[in-house]
Amino acid sequence: MSSSFLAALPEAELHPGKPPILRVDAPGDAPAWAAENREALRGQVAEHGALLVRGLGLRAADQVGAVFRGLGGDPMEDREAFAPRQVRGPGLYSSSTWPANQPMCMHHELSYRLEFPGLMLFACLSAPGQGGATAVADAERVLQALPAALTERFEREGWLLTRSYNDEIGASLTESFGTDDHAAIERYCHDHAIDFSWAPDGSLRTRQRRDAVVRHPLTGRRCWFNQIAFLNEWTLAPEVREYLVDVYGEDGLPFNTRFGDGSPIGEDVVRLINATYEDHTRREPWQAGDMLLVDNVRTAHSREAFTGDREVLVAMAEPQRSADRRPSPEGGPR
Repeated sequence: MSSSFLAALPEAELHPGKPPILRVDAPGDAPAWAAENREALRGQVAEHGALLVRGLGLRAADQVGAVFRGLGGDPMEDREAFAPRQVRGPGLYSSSTWPANQPMCMHHELSYRLEFPGLMLFACLSAPGQGGATAVADAERVLQALPAALTERFEREGWLLTRSYNDEIGASLTESFGTDDHAAIERYCHDHAIDFSWAPDGSLRTRQRRDAVVRHPLTGRRCWFNQIAFLNEWTLAPEVREYLVDVYGEDGLPFNTRFGDGSPIGEDVVRLINATYEDHTRREPWQAGDMLLVDNVRTAHSREAFTGDREVLVAMAEPQRSADRRPSPEGGPR
């Protein structure tokens, strides 16, 4: 064991508008360094909600996977994905396939699942030319900043995610469920409180109602925890939304969100949520070799539009299953 691994980590640098940044000297063995400093690193994540570690010099997928396992233990499998990912190792994935010129708005990863990751781990192997930051926002502060009447309604009703799976856009059945076997998918839906129906052409539509506000598993503080705005039709670029509605119809969009009672969410509400996120966004451009750790309940994250080549690897760890996750109203096939 190197004595350098045992030295106390410096405190993260805090600057307005940026995530906390911890600068380190590149260790000769990054996975060993991460394992030895796990408690100190996780302590800073617990304190700040997110931590950008700069100077590790991460360069390869197997190295990143080993670092992530040292910090988060066994990774989670990606299930119910809304967009395809490439598998880069056990529990290690590429960032979601999404047009480079379209941002991925603030969200909490897999917040529509009954079991969701408590910790997100990101590593940058290749930084983009411009843009492309994985920005973060404090979910407790966002909840406090949103209008009380709106958050009280969502807290009372939850939110509804509707999805339509097809072979042309979004994640396929296999990419989302790990199989295209209808019986296996139905069992998964039953087990995870997802209402489903099959169309004559074999395509699948699902509905699942979830909580919009949850308590942090450690602090007990209330957090705005959902993907209401990100997966809503009004967050799409106007030309993309117009095309999808024209091709698939209002009820056939690859994904959309509603109030928990099934009522549509207006464009004004989506714009307000995204604007509130922007008011609380902290961003720092990626540098090759960086690592970002994010408390997935306390902190939302986004991916900004970019140019050039961008390679960011992702893992999800520490599964959480909140006691008050709302089941789907129907909970079975229709």
